Amino acid sequence: MAPEQTNGNDAALAPHTGQFGHLTPEQEKTFADFKAVCEKEDVFSESNEGRSVGRTKRERLDDAALLRFLRARKFEVPGALKQLKDTELWRDTNRLDELYDGFDVDAFEEARKVYHQWTGRRDRSGHPVYVYEISHIKDNIAAFDRSSKIVSTNNTASATDPIPGKLRMLCALYENMAEFVLPLCNAVPGRPNPETPVTATSHIVDVSGMGLMGYWNLKSHMQAASVLASTYYPETLDRVFLIGAPSFFPTVWSWIKRWFDPATTAKLFVLSASEVTPTLTRFMRPEDLPKKYGGELDWGYGMAPSLDTELAALLKRPAAEGGGEGGNGLEKGKWVRGPLRWVPDTDGARGAKIVARGTVGGKPRDEVVGVFTPRKA
Repeated sequence: MAPEQTNGNDAALAPHTGQFGHLTPEQEKTFADFKAVCEKEDVFSESNEGRSVGRTKRERLDDAALLRFLRARKFEVPGALKQLKDTELWRDTNRLDELYDGFDVDAFEEARKVYHQWTGRRDRSGHPVYVYEISHIKDNIAAFDRSSKIVSTNNTASATDPIPGKLRMLCALYENMAEFVLPLCNAVPGRPNPETPVTATSHIVDVSGMGLMGYWNLKSHMQAASVLASTYYPETLDRVFLIGAPSFFPTVWSWIKRWFDPATTAKLFVLSASEVTPTLTRFMRPEDLPKKYGGELDWGYGMAPSLDTELAALLKRPAAEGGGEGGNGLEKGKWVRGPLRWVPDTDGARGAKIVARGTVGGKPRDEVVGVFTPRKA
């Protein structure tokens, strides 16, 4: 069930329809109409509780973000507007910015033990590559249980309900993706299809070692996580490569298809053992693929991200730390733990600072750990 190539073109590099630079005239008009409606409905206004520390709401809801909501609703403006409004209400009600910026650094790292992890690398299209080894939920069940008890156990799906405790850590990781990883990957000069913003991720999901009951026991969590992603972070998933599927997986797949929306399952590719390396290396450079899956990258689940050469070249240490051209505060071995934000400069120079947030010992952290200076491709 590996993804097929189309018309002889490499599917890994083919631009996606419905993306900037590849919109049809009708889609361009629909986007203009949608943006005008958003202005009229005042969706960009700041609430007292919804202000992003790093970016204003208008900066966060840029054209790329608006297009994600429109694509999620198949370019149907009323539906996209409702989903966007519901998302902003959900963010404001649950104080997502405060949640992320005030997240305990140790708890954030604990969450990484049981959820998807960024390798620090990108696929051939420029999307950040995440790895999720499902067995680690079982191996780190204590951490998973702690994440489940942090906040309210209210599981009612409503825009105005508190975030269920078991998903609060997952929300923090999604915020990290949206507030740091995607902006960083988008800033790489010379990346493929530069006319199209990087707004989605690629995932390797390793289900090796999971028994039949293991899938069933994770049912409610997987359903809730799917709703969270598709409702409040729409169109941030490009592809999912599922590997290590057991012989009984056809039975499991009949369940899973009902747990996720059709748009998500359409992006999932189940790879047999013989398909793993040839398929993944078609979509990812060998040096960006972990050795466990047939690549050359010396990275394992639980390790800090290992930035590729292009990403590392974007950053330099703040001058106060002795940084300069070629320096890098986030290079391998010096990764900063906890929540990070990409904070755009306000002087119009299109630069940005990498700011470490979160709390350490109950004390808030606000430290510039990297600086991005735009460079020509």
